[in-house]
Amino acid sequence: MGKKARSASGQAKAAARKLDKSTLPSPPLPPDQEVGSAKPLDKPSLPGTGFKVIGKDGYDDGGVADLSLLIDLEDSVQRRKRGENEYFTALKADLLPRATKGPMARMSRREQKVSLAQLLFSEDDGDEDHGPSEVFSDNMDDEEDEAVLKHRNDRLSQARAALRLSLLLREPACTSLSLSELCKRKLTLEGKKGAEEALRCADKALEVAGEGFWDGDEVAIEANDSPKIPSNFEKNATTPGLANPATLKLLPIRVSYLCLRSALLQRGNGLAAIGKEDEARECYERVFPLVEDEPRCARVDWERHSLYINIGNTFSRSGDFTLADEQYKIAEQLGKDHLVDTEGSESDGKAMVATALRARAAALKKIGKIDEAKAIIKEVVEQQIKDNQIKAEKEVEEAKKKKEEDEAAAIVKANGGDVDEEIETPLSAAS
Repeated sequence: MGKKARSASGQAKAAARKLDKSTLPSPPLPPDQEVGSAKPLDKPSLPGTGFKVIGKDGYDDGGVADLSLLIDLEDSVQRRKRGENEYFTALKADLLPRATKGPMARMSRREQKVSLAQLLFSEDDGDEDHGPSEVFSDNMDDEEDEAVLKHRNDRLSQARAALRLSLLLREPACTSLSLSELCKRKLTLEGKKGAEEALRCADKALEVAGEGFWDGDEVAIEANDSPKIPSNFEKNATTPGLANPATLKLLPIRVSYLCLRSALLQRGNGLAAIGKEDEARECYERVFPLVEDEPRCARVDWERHSLYINIGNTFSRSGDFTLADEQYKIAEQLGKDHLVDTEGSESDGKAMVATALRARAAALKKIGKIDEAKAIIKEVVEQQIKDNQIKAEKEVEEAKKKKEEDEAAAIVKANGGDVDEEIETPLSAAS
């Protein structure tokens, strides 16, 4: 029990350390009740029309619930693991895992998790990987602009920082995602030259997300600027993966599935970079069972779309246009579904169709059918010009409408009345 404080200051400190259970939040839901973004919402939680689920009632949440599961801002896993009393006592005494040195030392564990989310998921409009498509490109330019190379290198450094922070916070889901991002950004920076390191990261991401065990020291090596496994390194895999039965007592299996989806896609890209098309295709195909029961919304359809395009490209690089085009047609149909459905996402649908057509044109060019490829690209460009014109006209119309509303509101304000009164007065006068 320990000695009781005798002095007034000691008693005050002891009282401050004592946990007031009445102030504690409700305990987290059982893991099997946390479904993330798999369950559609009754009404849209975000503005816009791109969140309607195709084929049934409900709206997608934009992946917000999945992000909450992955980042775990509420520390549900730690709370289940330690118990409410022990967790909040440790939180009050600042004994939970967090970075205690460097620029983040003064940030709370929760604030550090927010920073981790920004490192992993924030994108600028100018980023090459900005947007929903995850299609691997083997067209690396050895004479790329210096500013572009610097930006790519900065993005790679951010992924390494995310991995270091994930390990410090002891967040395995973020560790797996950081490794997947390292794979992706290494390929973007170096292409085939960086494929070996990229694949190593993807393999470790799968290990962390899997049913077995992984070695934190081995994973931490990838956070170095020049990662290299020491010749005398002995692996000691003792940390259970996200799909391990011991871990599933603390978090839902969906967390593992989300991490596997990302890792498998990036591993497929890494294999494609070194010309192992059959193995790459196998990796891409392993993702489909993980998204089979996901809602038909633009967010998940982009994931499916990227898989079909990537699979088609493996056939194209192998010289088989017929099999490649089968995949491009499936990807194109995903986009058309959004255009046909009255509540589908028109902008996403058009973008999916255009991406599939561009992939088909590139495949035709590879087999020497230049004229057909040019005709497709011409169709895509003409449609894009048309869409841009419609968008510009819509923006002008919206700006005009807003200006009229602002002017009307200014007149009402100047007269000291409100909008309803100003509208009613002429009507009552006319009567």
